[in-house]
Amino acid sequence: MNAHATTTKEGAAAPFYLPQRDEIEIFEAAARNDLPVLLKGPTGCGKTRFVSHMAARLGRKLYTVACHDDLSASDLIGRYLLKGGETVWVDGPLTRAVREGAICYLDEVVEARKDVTVVLHPLTDDRRILPIDRTGEELEAAPGFMLVASYNPGYQNILKTLKPSTRQRFLAMEFDFPPPEQEKTIVIEESGIDERRAAMLVRLAGKLRALKGQDLEEGVSTRLVVYAATLIAGGMALDRAIAAAMIEPLTDDADIKRGLADLVVAVLG
Repeated sequence: MNAHATTTKEGAAAPFYLPQRDEIEIFEAAARNDLPVLLKGPTGCGKTRFVSHMAARLGRKLYTVACHDDLSASDLIGRYLLKGGETVWVDGPLTRAVREGAICYLDEVVEARKDVTVVLHPLTDDRRILPIDRTGEELEAAPGFMLVASYNPGYQNILKTLKPSTRQRFLAMEFDFPPPEQEKTIVIEESGIDERRAAMLVRLAGKLRALKGQDLEEGVSTRLVVYAATLIAGGMALDRAIAAAMIEPLTDDADIKRGLADLVVAVLG
């Protein structure tokens, strides 16, 4: 299948997550009331980590699907496959989540083909059903099933956006990069780096994010800051780690990279 789904087992240990506001309370309320949730925010700000944390916190199995241009409704629902000379039906990750009462997380849902959102509609209202045309089934979502989707509004264009009729079927939460003190705590926790160097990297990240919309399409993510800190904590030289984790991933333009390198020197000395 082309769904690129990963599965987290029920009862898995909760990964570290530092809440910014009341997102945990909202998610828990949504889970209690069988409401779908939409997470909005830039790449690498913690949306996927938050869903993993909440699935573990709630004790639910999690199916994560990385959406892409070729992802179709069949990839999510399932299809007939040839096995041992027989044609058998194989559930997709969404169908498995519906049957098992698990959480299905569609990461960057706007990247998927348009037929995907049509399939989601009957699961995001009071029907909570998944029609499977190929088998003639009409599955009722098992207790505990929850649909979660995410996307980055900053990357939206006229071809890749969620229609209002889809957006308004979800509770929605806005995510952003954490405030500096929180981000420093996250970087220390995730990488094991010392507080002084973590603060330095977070300060640099703030300066790089200020360039979004000017020289850069997107600012440096918390994920990349953690990558840089991990390299430094492992013994890599500061300048090399920053270049590999906080400059090279942002652009291929040689002039912009030189400008970013100059900014690093100006900020860090």
